[in-house]
Amino acid sequence: MKKYIGLIALLFSANAVLAETIPLDASIEKLQHGWVAANYKTPDSDKEAVFKKLSEEAHKVTAGNPGHAEPLIWEAIILGGYAMEKGVFIDIKVAEKARDLLFDAEKIDPNALNGSIYTTLGLLHYKVLGWPFGFGDKDKARGYLEKALKIDPDGIDSNYIYADFLLGRREHAKALEYFKKALNAPARAGREDADAGRKADIQKGIDDSINQMERQVEQ
Repeated sequence: MKKYIGLIALLFSANAVLAETIPLDASIEKLQHGWVAANYKTPDSDKEAVFKKLSEEAHKVTAGNPGHAEPLIWEAIILGGYAMEKGVFIDIKVAEKARDLLFDAEKIDPNALNGSIYTTLGLLHYKVLGWPFGFGDKDKARGYLEKALKIDPDGIDSNYIYADFLLGRREHAKALEYFKKALNAPARAGREDADAGRKADIQKGIDDSINQMERQVEQ
């Protein structure tokens, strides 16, 4: 009898885990598509409001799924987008909140979402103003982005964001190399909308890199 009770308990436990996993995956997928809509399909004048609403939805997912790195990462990604749409200068307090969520996610699973923790930390550190106005740090940004590439060497985001960083540092030839690598990254199942938007970003980065290199030659 005890054996059967144990089997029943095990089945209930497995079902409970499954019930938890499916809603979380669906919630993450919704946030992913929401980010694409906010980033690529929303007029610039409306982006701040859309990102704000999406960040509130992301926080609910995080609060409802403690102990999971993925919702923390997506809340941070969305907050990063919100911080960058709040005016001429990035909202430091919102960016700091995003950074701290990533540190929390790192404690749970540093490799979650193919190194997105480090891709996003790198992005924040090179977009945010440096001391004394903010926590931005180009050296830390490079370190985080290179760490992300070690985890996901062929990924579209890891290569694109590193290339964008290099372009901002006027390392045009190296930036072009990584933009091209990002352009040839494997397609992501279920992320077709994100890939399409990102490829447009990549092509612009390629064009900018080539233009900057041609200007250097002319000079």
